[in-house]
Amino acid sequence: MSKQVYISADYSEFDGDRAVVEKLNQWGSDEFHKVDFIDMSKVASGSVSEAPDCRICDLKDEFNRQINASSAVIIVIGNKTKDRTAGEACRRAGNEQLLCNCTPYKQNTNGTKPCKVASTVPAGNENVGCINSYSYLRHEFEQAKKRNKKIIVVYNSTRYESDWLPAYMSEYKATARPFWITDGFGYKVGDYHYIKEALGF
Repeated sequence: MSKQVYISADYSEFDGDRAVVEKLNQWGSDEFHKVDFIDMSKVASGSVSEAPDCRICDLKDEFNRQINASSAVIIVIGNKTKDRTAGEACRRAGNEQLLCNCTPYKQNTNGTKPCKVASTVPAGNENVGCINSYSYLRHEFEQAKKRNKKIIVVYNSTRYESDWLPAYMSEYKATARPFWITDGFGYKVGDYHYIKEALGF
């Protein structure tokens, strides 16, 4: 039975954690591995990121919906994770609209635009509000935690890299595991059996 899983990771092209994400998606789609899941973070139909005026808050709102539709969240921790600040630029929380500007998604060369959020209301108990100064990675973690999703934390490493964990995830220090292991031939491979067990397959 297919499971809906959200993968939170640093997708930076040259120094991010795409290798782990690609391996997970390979397992979820091929016929050899029995880990049948849909990566909800890749569900792109109607994605707000394609809108010409997509803002930080729009993306976080979409993350919330994708996480809410998932049964588990895999969080990939790399050596740059705790230093990533993408998503933190929103200053609308606690400030008047006229005092706030932000840069539409992937349009840094065009400069900032005035905030488009006229009024804000508390998010309630269901979601982490999309008007906040969290990084995208922290927002995804906080939403998964708030919705009591199964959270699986893996390091993009063959070692336990507890120093890589952001402070807000310190409670996962005891359970976070290396994603990569060395097989009997000396090759670095993903720890398929751990992921399979953690997802309940």
